[in-house]
Amino acid sequence: MKRKFWSKQILDLVPYTPGEQPKINDLIKLNTNENPYPPSPLVSKLLAQFDIDHLRRYPDPESFELSQTLADYYNVAVDNIFIGNGSDEVLAHAFMAFFRQQQPILMPDISYSFYTVYCDLYAIKATAIPIEDDFSIDLAKYNIANGGIIFANPNAPTGSAISLQKIEQLLETNQQSLVIVDEAYVDFGAQSAVALTQKYDNCLVIQTLSKSRALAGLRIGYAIGNKNLIEALERVKNSFNSYPLDMLAQACAKTAIEDEDYFQSSLKKIVATRTWTEQQLASLDFKVLPSKTNFLFVQHKNLAAIEIMQYLRDNKIIVRHFTKEKISNYLRISIGTQQQMQSLIECLNTLLREEEK
Repeated sequence: MKRKFWSKQILDLVPYTPGEQPKINDLIKLNTNENPYPPSPLVSKLLAQFDIDHLRRYPDPESFELSQTLADYYNVAVDNIFIGNGSDEVLAHAFMAFFRQQQPILMPDISYSFYTVYCDLYAIKATAIPIEDDFSIDLAKYNIANGGIIFANPNAPTGSAISLQKIEQLLETNQQSLVIVDEAYVDFGAQSAVALTQKYDNCLVIQTLSKSRALAGLRIGYAIGNKNLIEALERVKNSFNSYPLDMLAQACAKTAIEDEDYFQSSLKKIVATRTWTEQQLASLDFKVLPSKTNFLFVQHKNLAAIEIMQYLRDNKIIVRHFTKEKISNYLRISIGTQQQMQSLIECLNTLLREEEK
């Protein structure tokens, strides 16, 4: 089909492929790292009591109450907070605001695939730094001339985490450009770099409420950094969409953050199930990478990843497979409820017994 009126840049663009959202209700969905538990019950209470008359008005374009809640939670100033429509939008604005430089930006060769999409969209030069043989990220390799640095911590889809000490060492030696730490999964066991944003003016941390706060359906992301960085993000936002976060999302996000007890309880359950699942998979001859996330990245000793994925799918369990060469024989398995993960292990046991016949 001829793509009439398309610009050349869009013709050449390879978009990000999100995880599948099947329309079948009885699937065990372990492919998009969603939280297996509902949001805080206080969110449900808020929605039940919400005055819908407010919806005829535009939301607060600055999301001030939510920004203040986040500032209090992280012990930073309110002008150190930027709110966006999901961390993907925050990342998009950050790429536009900071990474259109003469030097290429640096990123791991295996990481969140949206980074390369943004580079293509905004014509940003990039250099991919190979991850190590054990799939870890060696930040010492990033001490070269660059127009910016971005990495996910913990990394996706591998699940590995970098210590705060190594991140600070990078910030100390690389003061000529911005370092973005994408912390979508940090709550599941890694060290956050938020405190470093108060010490280094070239550190920007980006987080989301989609994973650990179970609000993926509302699309809430935010950045924490020096006031100068936040001002640049606001300038991009207000040149694109002045009202990125709707009224309900702002209210629900504020409520979810304030319910610390429920948050910690959910995290504890997910981490316990992750540990149990890791042990079970190892007993089935899976190589399981160490994870500080709500997913596991695994490879079987004998069976191909694509074969396992298809078998699970045939049995109504969906996991994520990536085609990039270095990781094409791995599967990413989101951590579901304990019952869902038991079903996964039972299904894999059945597959392995069938293969032995």
